[in-house]
Amino acid sequence: MNQKKKFKVVTLGCRTNQYESQAYQDQLLTLGYKEAKGAERVDLCIINTCTVTESADSSSRYQIRHLHRKYPDAKIVVTGCLLESAKEALQGMDEIDCVVPNKDKENLLSYVFPEQEMPEFKICQFEAHTRAFVKVQDGCNSFCTYCIIPYVRGRSRSRDVTEILQEVKGLIANGYKEIVLTGINIGDFESKQIRLADLVRQVDAIEGIQRLRISSIDPDEIDEDLAGAVLHSKHTCASMHVVLQSGSNTILKRMNRKYTREVFLETIDRLRNANPDFTFTTDVIVGFPGESELDFQDTLAMMDYVRFAKVHMFPYSPRPRTRAVLYPNRIDSAVVNTRKQQVLRLAEEHAYFLREKYVGSTLPVLIEKAEDVSSGHTENFLHVISQDKGLKSNDLVEMQLYENTPEGLLGRIV
Repeated sequence: MNQKKKFKVVTLGCRTNQYESQAYQDQLLTLGYKEAKGAERVDLCIINTCTVTESADSSSRYQIRHLHRKYPDAKIVVTGCLLESAKEALQGMDEIDCVVPNKDKENLLSYVFPEQEMPEFKICQFEAHTRAFVKVQDGCNSFCTYCIIPYVRGRSRSRDVTEILQEVKGLIANGYKEIVLTGINIGDFESKQIRLADLVRQVDAIEGIQRLRISSIDPDEIDEDLAGAVLHSKHTCASMHVVLQSGSNTILKRMNRKYTREVFLETIDRLRNANPDFTFTTDVIVGFPGESELDFQDTLAMMDYVRFAKVHMFPYSPRPRTRAVLYPNRIDSAVVNTRKQQVLRLAEEHAYFLREKYVGSTLPVLIEKAEDVSSGHTENFLHVISQDKGLKSNDLVEMQLYENTPEGLLGRIV
């Protein structure tokens, strides 16, 4: 295959999409392609789309048109969740040369090169990341009323454990210090009677691993076994992304979430009581149909109680084929915007307060960006900024945290 051929992969949306896009890059590199840099000519563009919100739809369509204009001679291949929700519209776009449905994502390059023997669909590296996401599960069976993902990703299914362990070993051999197990609904993971807690213990035991995280998970999926695996394994991080969405039991029920605010709080307390340094990040939706001011105040109260290290805030976005799109009592956009700003301000205050008690501490920091000013995270996901010279991305260094700022803790190498 022509060594001079160039490719570009554009990814929108979740960590699972990021994992899949990295697998495409690794396959293309094995086939002799090179990743295009700057203004170089491009022969192949792969766009891995997202449809979780209207904004994601718009961004995906924009990228398709933008890349076609920028690289008019490139073959444009589109896959991902937008294709599943708007297949006919995308197939009608002149800019697109090939569409690959989600169910065939792992065979995408066979669509492009039907006569070529394909390398295995897995990742060997995770370009521009110091933590490597490893996809262990795909699909979802939950059917939350606001979410289109079960319709576009299909039912829950898990990867073979042996494949996962081999992939992690390869990433560690390539220098990665932090591994993140990820999936669409990772709490559903089960492969040959091995569940997520067992997988965590097996990955934790791999020689050379230094940090292990679990990506986004629902609170009801953190049972005693999984909590024990996270709390007592040698390399698991004392931080989890536990999904809230709303602090109101009324709204949680209308969302068809499988837990209550009480279950969420019990999960937080169990982990925090076992380790006071345990921190949490979360997702919050504001403006869900029928969300009263009291419902919204319940969400703020939950934020006050937990004091998250980071909150991903999403205004409700109607999605076709979901039940919530038919719900009455839509919230006025001005009210949604006001609530959005309240959540963002409160989240910043809580993150600052959380970091404050660590001023004066000395903690290991994994450097993620190394420029004039470097930055990274502690094991319990506190953001740290450093002006020390000579730091490199993927360095794991002991730092004294000497000052707190709105952007993060300031640290210096010990």
